[in-house]
Amino acid sequence: MSVNYRALGRSSLKVSPLCLGGNVFGWTADEKTSFALLDAWVDAGFNFIDTADVYSRWATGHKGGESENVIGRWLAQGGGRRDKVVIATKVGMDMGEGKDGLAPARIRQAVEESLKRLQTDRIDLYQAHRDDENTPLEATLEAFGELVKQGKVRVLGASNCKAARLAEALAISKKKGLPRYESLQPLYNLYDRAVFEAELQPLCLKEEVGVISFYALAAGFLSGKYRKAEDEGKSARGKNTVGKYLNERGLKILAALDEAAKRTGETPARLAIAWVMSRPGMTSPIVSATSAAQMDEIFKAARLKLDAPL
Repeated sequence: MSVNYRALGRSSLKVSPLCLGGNVFGWTADEKTSFALLDAWVDAGFNFIDTADVYSRWATGHKGGESENVIGRWLAQGGGRRDKVVIATKVGMDMGEGKDGLAPARIRQAVEESLKRLQTDRIDLYQAHRDDENTPLEATLEAFGELVKQGKVRVLGASNCKAARLAEALAISKKKGLPRYESLQPLYNLYDRAVFEAELQPLCLKEEVGVISFYALAAGFLSGKYRKAEDEGKSARGKNTVGKYLNERGLKILAALDEAAKRTGETPARLAIAWVMSRPGMTSPIVSATSAAQMDEIFKAARLKLDAPL
């Protein structure tokens, strides 16, 4: 399929209109499956892949870095893979042993560890995984700026950041002549709308900050797979996250998706992804897959053009 790349913020990065979430690699998708998904992604013309150093530390027996390691071994197969993709990863979550936050020393340590796991000499988009109020923003931004100067990182981004803090970071970068956050990674989908739409979306539009939202399918809920409490056990993700959506509002949204699916012949999952893609200021929503069938759904969603609000 023909894929139209988009500029990420004001940066030189050109990314596909959907980003492949690497949180499942080495967790709910084993290495063989992950390689197949990554190959399918690139073969279809998509180039954007998102991960984080902490993926998947939450899983039993994992310590973090599993996803980056899988991507690194996939890249190491060669075949021009590295030049075909835009790799995004993150720093800032608790990795244990005091490895936490966005202090300059932690950032310098974390980037070397991520580069090693990814088996690459540069990270295309390096993101602050969460805000660190214990470290002055200026110190964090200066440390990130050094990485850009050294060529270890091309572009910077923020994740899970409130509007006031993002605005402050952008102002500091402008005043100090530092590389700025060119992207924001917020939670956003048909259910989780209020926080992003109230303040973050207007700020990103005004400042030309790219948006690469996560949980486009609300951890799978918007696919229609989970409709009652006992459905939560259908997957590892369901057990941890879907409960918050199983309420009157969530079920109303599912009913609206069901109606739209009946009208269009599409699936609820495709419609939910297409809706996020169509929102103002959205650059590349993040989607995850653990099977070829799910990947096919994503590709079909990328081709969808909504002609009316859901």
